Amino acid sequence: MKFPQSPPTWQPLLDRVIQQGTVDVFMEYGHQDALKSGCYLHWDEFRYGAADKDGLTKEEQWAAIRMGRSMRSQPIPLVDLKGQAFTFFLTSKAFGLLREIDLRSGAGPSGSAMVREETSGYEFDSLVEEALTSSQLEGAVVTRSEAREMIRSQRTPATEHERMVMNNYRTMRLLAELKEHPLTPELILRIHREVTAGTLQSPARDGEFRTAADDVRVEDEESGEVLHTPPADSLLPGRIEKLCDFANEQGTHGFMHPVLRAILLHFWIAYDHPFVDGNGRTARALFYWSMLRNGYWLAEYFSISHEILKAPKQYYRAFLHTETDGNDLNYFLLHQLEIIRASIESLKESIRTKQEAAEVLRRNLGEGSDFNHRQIALLKHALKHPFASYTVVGHQTSHGTSNQTAKNDLTDLEQRGLLLRGKVGKAFVYSPVADLAGKLGL
Repeated sequence: MKFPQSPPTWQPLLDRVIQQGTVDVFMEYGHQDALKSGCYLHWDEFRYGAADKDGLTKEEQWAAIRMGRSMRSQPIPLVDLKGQAFTFFLTSKAFGLLREIDLRSGAGPSGSAMVREETSGYEFDSLVEEALTSSQLEGAVVTRSEAREMIRSQRTPATEHERMVMNNYRTMRLLAELKEHPLTPELILRIHREVTAGTLQSPARDGEFRTAADDVRVEDEESGEVLHTPPADSLLPGRIEKLCDFANEQGTHGFMHPVLRAILLHFWIAYDHPFVDGNGRTARALFYWSMLRNGYWLAEYFSISHEILKAPKQYYRAFLHTETDGNDLNYFLLHQLEIIRASIESLKESIRTKQEAAEVLRRNLGEGSDFNHRQIALLKHALKHPFASYTVVGHQTSHGTSNQTAKNDLTDLEQRGLLLRGKVGKAFVYSPVADLAGKLGL
């Protein structure tokens, strides 16, 4: 990925504008940027569309924009290698995205929000999607069907890549419990240990911060260019303590929107890169921890990694734009707000599609049918995969239900003549009957 061009330093350009007597025009450019609701451009993008105008060079126009942004910004406790603080301010676009996320995540009127009853049947699919795509962002080569089959059956992962997916899945399930605990260095290490177990070259490094012996840096996979060098390991204890204070709402004065705090935790871990590997997975897990801790229960169902994976270079570019433009966090914040909105929309669309398909199946099951949503999901899968097999444990895992409920579902389908029961070892295994579609009247 091409490293973005660093912007020109804006303060000397301001001095030049003052000498030229074009301060009024200069200030107007900064004001107009503040009113824009569209793209928040980095110099690397701005320079291509700009031209000398109104007596100002494109560099001077940029200086006006950058000064206006700096004047509105506020710092967070995170600092760079030179001790300069990272800053942000809320643009009108950010306000709008936060409002939309609040409404659609359950914080607004009931008519606009998704409800638990609507999403509860899709928890398994959502957790598998996040577990899979978060792993794929880090290079894992696993298909969606392989991930679903492994997690559904709870079989032992056959490869390191499958282990990454299983680790992420189990970590996502664990976050619902961990959200009750304040963030501590020990909790961060536990999350890292969960996502990396069995995947690092040295197993002893699971749940350990990097040391002076570790040459940790972020490089472009194609060119080998160094994109980011994290702070020295000796600084990590103090930086992690500050991160925990920030996560626990002790590191800032006044109110900070919970979604912004969650996104900034994501960025902070990625910037400090405290581990030899697994930093991205840990950062995204902490984002979910923070969202769930602040009552955004829908975060358990949507997948940001699914959306990031559609355009991963934009994700990494958002980090670089922040780091190369005076630590301006707005680039990353706006990118992630868009990702969250898209994740919620994808979840809503997925539920709508599945509900429509389930309704078609219900209509075709015949008068008086009383299959529950779990059984309908299994039948839909069986119609597409006539040689599939199902177990009580797999059905239980897929739908997050009790062992007895899962057993009742499969026994009922067997008694209706839709599944055949066999035995593998000591476990019962259920498979679709030969003419399942005919039995269902389809």
